Amino acid sequence: MINRIHLIITAITLFVGIENPASAQSDHLLWYNKPAQFFEETMVLGNGKLGAAVFGGIKSDKIFLNDATLWSGEPVNPYMNPEAYKQIPSIREALKNENYKLANELNRKVQGAFSQSYAPLGTMHIKFNHTDSASMYRRELDISKSLSKITYNVSGVTFTREYFISKPARVMMIKLTSSKKGALSFNVDFESLLKFEITNQGNTLRVKGYAPYHAEPVYRGNIANSVKFDENRGTRFSSLFRIKNTDGQVIIQHGSIGLKNGTEAILYIAIETSFNGFDKNPATEGKSDALLADSCLKKVVPVNYESVKHAHINDYQNYFNRVSFNLGKTNAPELPTDERLKRYAEGKEDKNLEILYFQFGRYLLISSSRTAGVPANLQGIWNPYIRPPWSSNYTTNINLQENYWLAENTNLSELHEPLMKFIGHVAHTGKVTAKTFYGVEGWALCHNSDIWAMSNPVGGFGQGDPVWANWNMGGTWLSTHLWEHYIFTLDKNFLKQKAYPLMKGAARFCLNWLVKDKKGNLITSPSTSPEASFITADGSKGSTLYGGTADLAMIRECFLQTIRASQILGTDITFRKEVESALRQLQPYQVGKNGNLQEWYYDWDDADPKHRHQSHLFGLFPGHHITPGLTPELANACKKTLQIKGDETTGWSKGWRINLWARLLDGNHAYQMYRTLLSYVDPDQYKGPDKKTGGGTYPNLLDAHPPFQIDGNFGGAAAVAEMLVQSNENQIRLLPALPDAWDTGKIKGICARGGFEIEMEWQNKSVKKYTITQKKEERHNWSITE
Repeated sequence: MINRIHLIITAITLFVGIENPASAQSDHLLWYNKPAQFFEETMVLGNGKLGAAVFGGIKSDKIFLNDATLWSGEPVNPYMNPEAYKQIPSIREALKNENYKLANELNRKVQGAFSQSYAPLGTMHIKFNHTDSASMYRRELDISKSLSKITYNVSGVTFTREYFISKPARVMMIKLTSSKKGALSFNVDFESLLKFEITNQGNTLRVKGYAPYHAEPVYRGNIANSVKFDENRGTRFSSLFRIKNTDGQVIIQHGSIGLKNGTEAILYIAIETSFNGFDKNPATEGKSDALLADSCLKKVVPVNYESVKHAHINDYQNYFNRVSFNLGKTNAPELPTDERLKRYAEGKEDKNLEILYFQFGRYLLISSSRTAGVPANLQGIWNPYIRPPWSSNYTTNINLQENYWLAENTNLSELHEPLMKFIGHVAHTGKVTAKTFYGVEGWALCHNSDIWAMSNPVGGFGQGDPVWANWNMGGTWLSTHLWEHYIFTLDKNFLKQKAYPLMKGAARFCLNWLVKDKKGNLITSPSTSPEASFITADGSKGSTLYGGTADLAMIRECFLQTIRASQILGTDITFRKEVESALRQLQPYQVGKNGNLQEWYYDWDDADPKHRHQSHLFGLFPGHHITPGLTPELANACKKTLQIKGDETTGWSKGWRINLWARLLDGNHAYQMYRTLLSYVDPDQYKGPDKKTGGGTYPNLLDAHPPFQIDGNFGGAAAVAEMLVQSNENQIRLLPALPDAWDTGKIKGICARGGFEIEMEWQNKSVKKYTITQKKEERHNWSITE
């Protein structure tokens, strides 16, 4: 079948070339004519573990540094509330009696500790002795090379800085040059919100420190002892700063290192931590961070700078260059990126900005997701706060999952693997959570997690509102990523050895957790819909109920995929039949009085009809069991729900809604929301009189939830791919939701389920040429439609 499809493709090649863009406006460069004043204006760099946010100042360059493995805390005790499950019968009885207020209060007893926080490593300062003002300033980030550059002129001398973070070399490198011999002088120092000490050793500044063993979520307010340090506890880190000069004099002072009267120098930054796994104490069982950092420097310093840079670019482009995207001619003028966003927000055309945002999402994933078992968090790997927003953790009621929606379809499958391994970690602790909090087998993951694979419902043992604290479908949702990784790669070894056992464990939890309602249908009880509340017929507001639609949507998808995996592997027939039976008995979807897809068991009103979460639409996206073709009534109900919710929402929610509109095959609505996702938002701390707020995009293209959350970037990039190609286990659709604004274009390297890679070109919204290649031979009966 695969060879036959290829012959059909070859036979219909009718391409007429697309005109190259006449404008100089770039689809791969972010650039600015002034230094960053706020974090949301910085240029972010990363190698999947080490992260940096570069301000690019003239007299002093500030650089925030992070490491993906540096978190507060230590291995979690999953047995923190061993008898919580004993509350479940009482909650179910209260719900059976329709006493939602009592059920909600009892639900607080089914809570555990809060998650830990992603920590900021520290801030590096590079201070220069410029006495005159600068001119001809430009800073840029080239996402096609993962390379940042700053140039400016002071007193007739051109100064240049070039920054990158190498994955092969495991270091950050900054090359500093002046156009006049001996004009380069600078000093490097370091500060941190963590505990640390600085020593000097030759041309190296050595920082040794440790993270807190506990950090309270910032949303808990200004409470005493919110951040706790102990020199015998917590993750250790080592940061080394070394200068390699060609001339001038290296100056060593206590707590700093610098160069005097040089012309060119290279600054190396090596960072390592003692993190040694989710179940290892980082203080007593950790890696030797100092030795690891020393080893990095020892290997890279003797190597020619251009060689290291070349290896970095080759390594990065191995991922980035897999996808190219063009939307034809654009008339947008050449402007700095922040001004470009403002112009676009006025409704003006800038096709290359739309491409840039898509590719920037891919850039961010390559830069933040290359550490085994440590997926990108709420802020990727870029965080300057010791108590960051929402702990910069893994929020699993949408945010962690949305981070990886673009991994497979934008040809970055390997970058999905940190999440795959992390799922194995939380399944380990999640077995205890399933048993002690819910009294069932299998494994469960709830609202939040962290690097320690915490899986329990959060809330501080009763202090959290069940509207968000008690949701327990995180494992059910995450298990679908295992199937997605398989169906895009057709890696049967992965399915057999890694994915299916975890999928089976998630399905087992659901089987045991489901109970029958008064009609004989299977439902969950207790249930919540992520962060949303209902208003009952008597006008009371609540969040704990039974039979929430979101729960059942995720369970449906989990069951369907587990069944298919079992069939493909030819295993577990008895278990498969048990799942199939439960699937048939699930409470069916219901259409509400307003034509919307009902979120609650009863046709209650929403406390916030425009709420940012749309979890009950899971079956439409990212799930696959609601489609306009196969379930038109349910698809129309999803559409009505989206119409009621409207388009104005937070950044990540816009990313999700764009994907939902694309699945409804409404490309123009998806595109209009894509434009709103790119709405310019001022930095959080900016206090100007005309400050622009709301969900959208900051000057440096990072997503404004607000504040910064990276999931909107990833969701928006995934949605572009969803507008251009949609696929399932049996079919590939080309241009299913193409907006009128993208009537001409071409894309190469986008992926479809079944292990396919697609190249296509279109004009007047009609495909003129396409080639579909299967990367791995496997017998499937896919059909191709336009």
